[in-house]
Amino acid sequence: MNKNTDLGLLILRIAVGGLMLLHGIAKIGKTSFIAGMLEEKGLPSILSYGVYFTEIIAPLLIIAGFRTRISSVVYISGALFALFLVHSNQILSLNEAGGWQLELLGLYISGALTLFFTGGGKLAVSSSNQWD
Repeated sequence: MNKNTDLGLLILRIAVGGLMLLHGIAKIGKTSFIAGMLEEKGLPSILSYGVYFTEIIAPLLIIAGFRTRISSVVYISGALFALFLVHSNQILSLNEAGGWQLELLGLYISGALTLFFTGGGKLAVSSSNQWD
């Protein structure tokens, strides 16, 4: 069986980008709960609009394969922000089935980190720039 790394990267881009995109779409016009959490931590509420960059724009760019590496950095920063802002008390927790409580967030971060190191592959809108 021949390797098809570019097809694998396309599948990874669609999975990582598509699944996070759904989270972002659900938050359109509903960022007040994020603003409240930011204010509780002493951070400016304006940062709540960052969710649109990290959960909508970056995933769309990842899916398309345009500047995949830089988009992955934005995506990862949003996921890490959520990890420490919302889920910091669950970092060392296991769920009822014995899995990590934050395994989905861990998979998002791992997938985006993989795309940061590999780039988007040849089946992408752009593949010739160093940030692709």
